[in-house]
Amino acid sequence: MVVGYSLERAFGHDIIQMVLHAGLMVKFVLLILLGFSITSWAIILVKIRLFKKAKAETEEFLELFWESQDMKEIFMASEELVYSPVARLFRAGYAAFGKIRKIQAGGTPGGSGSSHGADAGIGRSGKVIMDNLERSLRKAMVDQVSRLESALNFLATTGNTAPFIGLFGTVWGIMESFRGIGMSGSASLAVVAPGISEALIATAAGLAAAIPAVVAFNYFSNRVSELSADMEIFSSDFLSIIERRLFKGQVKTR
Repeated sequence: MVVGYSLERAFGHDIIQMVLHAGLMVKFVLLILLGFSITSWAIILVKIRLFKKAKAETEEFLELFWESQDMKEIFMASEELVYSPVARLFRAGYAAFGKIRKIQAGGTPGGSGSSHGADAGIGRSGKVIMDNLERSLRKAMVDQVSRLESALNFLATTGNTAPFIGLFGTVWGIMESFRGIGMSGSASLAVVAPGISEALIATAAGLAAAIPAVVAFNYFSNRVSELSADMEIFSSDFLSIIERRLFKGQVKTR
């Protein structure tokens, strides 16, 4: 145990020394990679919390939605579920439905005509309402997916570019090492090894920044796909419910 701890401590000390003795360009590359890594981990931690809450609140909302028959009651209860994209989708759809219904109410044809004409007018009005509501839900879904995907592009960028930035630092460090060899006139391992090991730190740092970013990006992309599927299914169910209730006057808006 003591020997292992001593070796680990010595190795960590050697890495610090290699960083301190690295060339100016290699240090600059390491600083850039440190920035990428810190930002990536900040995004990862925030997104883990966000997706965890989004999943839990979505399950809570769907349970509420299917248990209650009163849309207004569901709307009021859903206002507390700020992380669920499905609850946000419902609120957007419900608000849009209320607006469209009010606009259509003033211009619905069939006033003093026959009952057949009134029914035809209501049918046309209902189709317009459903078309407008579907468009509103589509727009709300795009907005929610964009919100879920925010900052994920940075993780993808880190995963794609960090290894190459690290490789650039390594190549530059090796070039500096060979230049030092030429100036000293000696190519012994004792002269070559320190410079090359310092240069390789940049590649290791690039991979250390890139690997967690790539893993997190793939994980969060899967979570976005799952929540998008939940929104698609809910949107279809919501439209079907509205369509069934529309002509019965059972949908209560604010």
